Amino acid sequence: MLLVCVLSVSIILPVNFSGDLLGDSPAQFGRTTIVNVPTQDRFLWLHSVFALLYFLLTVLCMRHHTASLHYREDDKVVRTLMVTHIPQEISDPSLITKHFHEAYPSCTVTDVQFSYDVRRLMKLDTERRQAMKGRLYFAGRSQKEGRIMIKTHPCARICPCDCCGFQKVDAEQYYAEMEEKLTDEFTAERNRIPLKRLGTAFVTFQDERMTAVIIQDCSRPRCRRAPQQSSVTPILHSHQWGVRYAPAPNDVIWENLAVSGPVWWVRLVALNLALFILLFFLTTPAVVVSTMDRFNVTHPVESLQNPVITQFLPTLLLWMFSVCLPFLVYYSAFLECHWTRSNENQLTMHKCYLFLVFMVIILPSLGLTSLDLFFRWLFDIHFLDSANLKFQCVFLPNNGAFFVNYVITASLIGTAMELLRIPGLTVYATRLCLAKSVPERLHVKRSQAYEFQFGLEYAWTTCVFSVVMTYSITCPIIAPFGLLYLLLKHMTDRYNIYYAYIPTKLSPSLHAAAARQLLAAPILCIFWLLFFSVLRLGKWLCALHTLHL
Repeated sequence: MLLVCVLSVSIILPVNFSGDLLGDSPAQFGRTTIVNVPTQDRFLWLHSVFALLYFLLTVLCMRHHTASLHYREDDKVVRTLMVTHIPQEISDPSLITKHFHEAYPSCTVTDVQFSYDVRRLMKLDTERRQAMKGRLYFAGRSQKEGRIMIKTHPCARICPCDCCGFQKVDAEQYYAEMEEKLTDEFTAERNRIPLKRLGTAFVTFQDERMTAVIIQDCSRPRCRRAPQQSSVTPILHSHQWGVRYAPAPNDVIWENLAVSGPVWWVRLVALNLALFILLFFLTTPAVVVSTMDRFNVTHPVESLQNPVITQFLPTLLLWMFSVCLPFLVYYSAFLECHWTRSNENQLTMHKCYLFLVFMVIILPSLGLTSLDLFFRWLFDIHFLDSANLKFQCVFLPNNGAFFVNYVITASLIGTAMELLRIPGLTVYATRLCLAKSVPERLHVKRSQAYEFQFGLEYAWTTCVFSVVMTYSITCPIIAPFGLLYLLLKHMTDRYNIYYAYIPTKLSPSLHAAAARQLLAAPILCIFWLLFFSVLRLGKWLCALHTLHL
């Protein structure tokens, strides 16, 4: 980004200043943009050269970054394979061991562990431990202060007065009965666990070279040759297995392993289809606000005739929906029940980035407000005849000023809001208010730290970087503010990772995918320069022919 900033400010910006299409007023922002350069100017070719140069610089920097990523893998994780699609009636680990011994004589299996549906067991264990801590806490206080009465209703702390009618119970007895009940349920569920076997097993070998041999054999296309078979293949159906390296234990979301096969795919398709239909019409915050105005949602507030409220409410709604829409995409990944946190973060990163690029760059730059208009403009040949859209206004100087203001806001206000962590503070305050007793409030205070969401943060960072790269040629004044954003973002994330969030160990493929995603930024820059050239020439056939060549 430093190289892009230096080149854009020292070379592209003076070239834009050398034009005379927008006059010579020093207060004219358009003089810093490519709009100020005449189409016959001999220096106009520099913009195309630098767009290609930025693409090459980005590729080289990302290759250097991914090559310098050092990831220390646990030895046991390297020696362990995750085998899926095992028949659920198979319960003998010796059959798995026999298969690998016969199919791969040079490989020695040291351990086989089946996976089970532990969703309810983990939930009961957490609740049982909380009840036990509550009983021990009030047992200690009762010895000093006598009998202690508490209100067990979740809203008792919000409304502490007796007029609400919340019943008081003995604290120690309440948590003792709860612990006994949860312990019985936990024991019964633990006894039922062997009956909830999943079609997944973790197989550990003696050496990582053995796992490499098996992965190489199982990763070949099935149409050419099936993997090695054994005498128990008809029983185990090993030709249908899915074999891959096992993720780290702290990377696995154990309660999601129960959602697999067709159920997982149906869930994934249904959630993303519903999300696409919703965002198809409500892509930008402006569309949401205008839709609310259509149904007179804000009419009761406007009837108050208070100028402060009526002027502040639309801005508040616009800001609120601009924050909520990306989070809607973000939280959809949790409902998809991914098996590992790395896959969950990676899919979140790609989905949020794609949505943010449409919401922040593509649609505002084209003067559109939703994907509905975008696809109608893209495929309907009669849309431009009936719609009131003037694409000659797309690259007006004020358009570049809007994105400069956006990057400045993201740099100064966005990074400051990340330090404040207001969403996390809101969730923390809500959990404290709904806690029924002092032990539960202590539990909330001790468990208020969360994992750093690499997927969401990568999406926001690459989105702002894409904005800067896209307009670094047409509006080079944006480059210094992009550099400022990356510096502040780096320091903010570094502080949060070290002091605000709990340690997170994810797969290196997530960070490599983020580096590859950054390559979309210079590509957008090239397409924006092409789009501007087509509009300035006014000859689509000539432009398409040039692109074909």
